[in-house]
Amino acid sequence: MSTEPSAAEKSAAFEKVLKRNPHGDFKAVEASRPAFDPSPKFTYVQTPQPDWTYGSGANSLAAASSASTETKKNEQHIVVDPYTEGRPPAFNYKLLISAIVPRPIALVSTRSADGTTENLAPFSYFQVIAHDPPLFTLGFASPLSPASRAKDSLRILHETGECVINLISTPFLEAANSCSTNAPLGVSEWVISGLTPVYDTQTVKAARAKEAVFAVECKLVHVKEFESRSKPGETGSTLVVVEGTKFWIKEGAVNEELSQMDLDVYKPVSRLGGITYGLVREGLEIPRPDFEKDIGGQEGYERLEKKREEEKEKDKE
Repeated sequence: MSTEPSAAEKSAAFEKVLKRNPHGDFKAVEASRPAFDPSPKFTYVQTPQPDWTYGSGANSLAAASSASTETKKNEQHIVVDPYTEGRPPAFNYKLLISAIVPRPIALVSTRSADGTTENLAPFSYFQVIAHDPPLFTLGFASPLSPASRAKDSLRILHETGECVINLISTPFLEAANSCSTNAPLGVSEWVISGLTPVYDTQTVKAARAKEAVFAVECKLVHVKEFESRSKPGETGSTLVVVEGTKFWIKEGAVNEELSQMDLDVYKPVSRLGGITYGLVREGLEIPRPDFEKDIGGQEGYERLEKKREEEKEKDKE
């Protein structure tokens, strides 16, 4: 019998090292905070500096914060080498998930070829990377082989070549988060979460979550393993690319031409660092500039370039 730890066991060991939850008694800390307010609707605000002009650099917020001596000291940058001797990989993980924010969350549904095993797990190493064809990436902090070490979602996705990506919304946040438990193979996160599997998908056998406002049926396109830097010779992570074959959208959550989601209905949630999630309740709009109309074409660009050089010379004085 192999003594190699399973993916679930490795996940549990990593969490002990990571100490993701910074609170001794989370429920006591949560009880001291304001109750969740479901009433705010998505609202638009102005940009930080509506009168900003091309060539101006950072907006007025940067100028205001630079005024204090303490801030000036904090403007100095430090260099972090992810491969520094003695630096645990967990430090890179904690730093990256708190710096690359907000991140969308894919609640990935997979189903074994014989239909006996189903898995449902959230991944924030996730992004849409193209629209024609619709392509998405999923990052797994595990090898693909041996199968005993692969995360269940990765193993089943690779074996069947398909999955469903359910995007997480506020109304089922707690349920989706429960799917991140380090459950062993054979334990269904559908049961743990109480979410509802729907088997009406058209191009895949995996179920979609009924509660998801937006979900995507996906087919496997590419898999690539990457060697660990902290443990040479071992696979540290696996990148998966999948293609969206069908979109499922809750009625009333999208416009008539099926091209724009209604954020008040969608209520998307993002992933931040540690155990923190972000709510999408406020936004601002900035039109994409036209080079000729807004910047003034080549002539306008040359004026900006001249102004920039003059400011550089002035700074030398």
